[in-house]
Amino acid sequence: MDRKRPLKKDETVEVRLSHAAKTAFMARCQAEGRTASEAIRRFIDAELNQTAARRSIPTGWRQLAAAALAGLALGAVAVPALAQSRSAAPSRAAFDRLDRNHDGVVSFDEYRAG
Repeated sequence: MDRKRPLKKDETVEVRLSHAAKTAFMARCQAEGRTASEAIRRFIDAELNQTAARRSIPTGWRQLAAAALAGLALGAVAVPALAQSRSAAPSRAAFDRLDRNHDGVVSFDEYRAG
């Protein structure tokens, strides 16, 4: 007989209710074919599972903050790169300065003279 018995339930919780609430609750449990203890245990289990699920899922404001931080980080990386690419882009004026004889071709001597 290796069967393990479920743990014996020996803890209690005292709850104060109005007579009307207790009577209605007991009638509902009886109609559903379960004991009041079983109904309360299921409720407590559901609350505990729901609390654990709430902790594991980030709330909306946390997701928004994470997205904002990611956007800022991306912007911090992209802006200098964009600024650098614009300043490094060749311009007609720069070409004309190098092409001293204005023949439309920059020779090595013109390039070296800068």
